[in-house]
Amino acid sequence: MDVVRRRAGWLLGLGLLGGLVWATVVTLSMPGWYDPDRDCGKKFLTEDNLTTVRSGWFPPSASCVYGDTVRQYMSTTRSVVLSIIGVLLLAVIAVSLVLVVRRLTGDPGPVRTADDINLRRRRRTHLIFGAIDMALVFAVVTFVNVAAIAFGELPGAILFIVLTLVGLSAFGAALDNHMGPLPSTALESRRRGTVAGLTTYGLVFAATAFAGQLPFFRFWAAPAAGVAYAVIVGVQWSRSTRPNPTKAQAVSRVEL
Repeated sequence: MDVVRRRAGWLLGLGLLGGLVWATVVTLSMPGWYDPDRDCGKKFLTEDNLTTVRSGWFPPSASCVYGDTVRQYMSTTRSVVLSIIGVLLLAVIAVSLVLVVRRLTGDPGPVRTADDINLRRRRRTHLIFGAIDMALVFAVVTFVNVAAIAFGELPGAILFIVLTLVGLSAFGAALDNHMGPLPSTALESRRRGTVAGLTTYGLVFAATAFAGQLPFFRFWAAPAAGVAYAVIVGVQWSRSTRPNPTKAQAVSRVEL
């Protein structure tokens, strides 16, 4: 169980990726939204005019309706198999998500001191290169966002949002651990990184919504994410440089 707790982030990421694959498979198992008449006609070898398509995500199902005749597009076997896989993936995602959240309230670990480290240079590096890294990551997010919605539809979009939030939180924590404020603990790095990643996504999402361009991010989302991240990190550095008696005592104990 300890191994699962330590690898909860990886488990959550794999579960969400599996969910995206599942959503894509379900979408491809249904008539295409762009031309359902052609897909149904090709499936049932008919040229009759399609009345409508009935589909559902849980359990996955799809039928083509021709007047009063309903023809099952997705087989029962495939529907059952996809349903079982979907339940298992949901269980993995739920359990790993709980474990990941618990890591934000766990043991803080030892305090990393700022001995022999130029904090001014470290801060400048964090602001500049951290913002560039976040912008590059968001450029990838912008591109994959389109594919997730196109192939996974609404479930794919939801899973991709969750995956993006988890990924940005982990990436923010990694950046903070590598370039963030000192003295600090691993728990503080995780918390700051999580806040930076989630807030960056929230600001870009809100800006995109305000511009009336949802559900797709635009080309300006990447630089906007970089700027937002730099501002958030700058605030975190400013807060970390304030005197903290509790942290000072902890550092003193470590030095002793």
